Amino acid sequence: MIDVYAFATPNSVKVPIALEELGLPYALHGINVRKGEQKAPDFVALNPNAKVPVLVDPEGPDGRLVLTESAAILIYLAEKTGRLLPLHGTGRARVFEQLFFHASGLGPAFGQSGFFQRQAAEPQPLAIQRFSTEARRTLGVLDGVLADRAFVAGDDFTIADIAHFGWLWRREFAGVTFDETPHVAAWFEKVSARPAVQRALDRANALIPQS
Repeated sequence: MIDVYAFATPNSVKVPIALEELGLPYALHGINVRKGEQKAPDFVALNPNAKVPVLVDPEGPDGRLVLTESAAILIYLAEKTGRLLPLHGTGRARVFEQLFFHASGLGPAFGQSGFFQRQAAEPQPLAIQRFSTEARRTLGVLDGVLADRAFVAGDDFTIADIAHFGWLWRREFAGVTFDETPHVAAWFEKVSARPAVQRALDRANALIPQS
């Protein structure tokens, strides 16, 4: 069985969504980043970068595989099963285009926008303006993509949709709304309604302590 070490964070939730969509059995282990558990020696032994998520597959292609970075995990799971990622051609290129756009653009902008608005020790107006503007700009880019596509890489749901979904699920942290991005809003509702996505969100939210 696959083990996943994660929390209810934008990057973590991508992994259980993919596993639920693919029908792969997995055990979800909570790493409470609010309490700094990602810095514990046992976890750092799995991921020296001290970040969630981490996937451990005892049946990797060369034996036990420990894999970090959510995009890499999504690609691995898609290739392991032959699903959610076209095997070749333009469709495959479009998926990677969106994965790289997320990793280099939308994801960092949302993360930094949320950090400087909510977690910085002192107010940083220039940083807030810079990253809030960039978060809205990249969301606008995605809205343009979705204006003539059912999903972010084309007609079919892929790991690229899962990658974007994580941060849009936690958009309030970044101070972002869908008010000016109707195509993103419609896409988000469609993805949110998928049974596998709902199961994954329930499991991720259950990792948050209630007291």
